[in-house]
Amino acid sequence: MEEAAQSKRTVRVRADAIKPFRCKHLIAVIENPADIKNIGTVIRNVNAMGVEKVYVVDPRRALPDDWQDLRGDRVMSKISVSAVKWTFVKRFDSTDECFDYLESKGFKSIVTSPHVKGKASIFLDEGDYTVHPKLAVWFGSESIGISERAVERSEMCVSVPMFGMIESLNLGTSSGIVLYEVAKQRRAYQSRFRLRNKRGERETPLPTVLVAGD
Repeated sequence: MEEAAQSKRTVRVRADAIKPFRCKHLIAVIENPADIKNIGTVIRNVNAMGVEKVYVVDPRRALPDDWQDLRGDRVMSKISVSAVKWTFVKRFDSTDECFDYLESKGFKSIVTSPHVKGKASIFLDEGDYTVHPKLAVWFGSESIGISERAVERSEMCVSVPMFGMIESLNLGTSSGIVLYEVAKQRRAYQSRFRLRNKRGERETPLPTVLVAGD
């Protein structure tokens, strides 16, 4: 009993320590993943980077509708290293359903691809990811990439520059790279400003890096 109580206290201390570093109004969207197990890797990255939520476009209905059911999935918990227990996941039947829901909540979307797509396309390091108060970052299927419909409904396409013979990254790697840059920028912004449009500048900026041991 004492060990269980100590474990709960340790978890609470960690949860309180990381709360200020969480990127508010930042969602990662996985569109029609070919291998549902790869979702666990993305959830792990999302949690580690301080991203708020994960949405999954899952027309095959491989995931349960209720996040609480997913939290209890032993396979997903193992793949995500228990991150699924701490990261909210919501599923959608279609790309348009997900976009409709995001837009109803005031979110703007950007899509990621190894190649230039859409009317606006930039390299990852060229973007300012603090422009939109609420942002969703879309990642496509491992086999076919992001859909044309997602490209059509997004603000722009972001690509990771690559310099090898192989011009592709797996879903876990690409999501980690992209979310690191996006979250880093948004965390730096919210450390300086309490409100959007650079209003409400803080007298003392919030920390952007956890001290070792916290």
